Amino acid sequence: MSNINIPVSVLNLAPIREGQDGKEAIDAVADLAQATEKMGYKRYWIAEHHNTPTLVSSATSILMKHTLENTNSIRVGSGGIMLPNHAPLVVAEQFGTMATIYPDRVDLGLGRAPGTDMMTASALRRSKSDSVHTFPEDVKELLTYFGSEETQGYVKAYPGVGTNVPIYILGSSTDSAYLAAELGLPYVFASHFAPAQMEEAISIYRRRFKPSPYLDKPYMTVGLNVIGAETDEEAEFLASTMHFFFLNVIRGTKMPMRPPVENMQAHMNPMEENMISSMTSVTFKGSKETIRKQLTDFQNNYNVDEIMAVSYIYDSEKQKRSYEILKEVVDAK
Repeated sequence: MSNINIPVSVLNLAPIREGQDGKEAIDAVADLAQATEKMGYKRYWIAEHHNTPTLVSSATSILMKHTLENTNSIRVGSGGIMLPNHAPLVVAEQFGTMATIYPDRVDLGLGRAPGTDMMTASALRRSKSDSVHTFPEDVKELLTYFGSEETQGYVKAYPGVGTNVPIYILGSSTDSAYLAAELGLPYVFASHFAPAQMEEAISIYRRRFKPSPYLDKPYMTVGLNVIGAETDEEAEFLASTMHFFFLNVIRGTKMPMRPPVENMQAHMNPMEENMISSMTSVTFKGSKETIRKQLTDFQNNYNVDEIMAVSYIYDSEKQKRSYEILKEVVDAK
């Protein structure tokens, strides 16, 4: 029997809406965190992107600190820290410091992509060698830095030692599923933009999972898009903002988050429409009843442990309502 009464969490890429500046976009990150904390969301994760004028999520740990300061209980994490860009020791020190100030509230989600284009990646790189290949070692190094005094090597993260900051492996392909399973860590799949390998990745992770000191059985979280509204028609209208967002990605354009439009078809060609529809194929969209059915069907197929919702909605009050609808669905008895 599948379970729809599962924890729900938030992923925020910290977009700039049309008409906003960077400060207003950062204020919106804290504002949404406060709202979803009140609703009872489990965690609030912030992405990492560079050289993207429409997103303010380049300094993830600073945005996390800002969010922790402006909330009381919700867990705050990275979705994710892109390890090729950072020395593990620096990450351990930053997250160890946050975990010392805000005990039991900090999560570290780790990705192996740079979160940007190759020229920017090269400008960010901590070394000229391809640190994507050192990802498994870097993850193990971080696990050690957060571990007990007895397990440390000569170099230690202060503060960091003994904080046991939970580490999550993020992925948008099957590669990361093998690593999360091998290390016995929780796994988060990015179906909100790369759903193609979701099913296979979930299956690999569960099949190959090895119990570890961190986790005794697989813990599978899926990131997906949620556009909840009072009616299916309104949700369809609001979803045009998300379609514009993905159109930006496809065209390589740099437009801020746009207000919704009545006729989205007029703004894209059939090839773009197909690409958007495959990138957003894992989306819950509609009224509360429709989303309940979509979640039930999804859980009948995948039975995941947690859902991390991304909601590209222009009007921030309607965005909050969308998160509220999802929470009402999972809380319904």
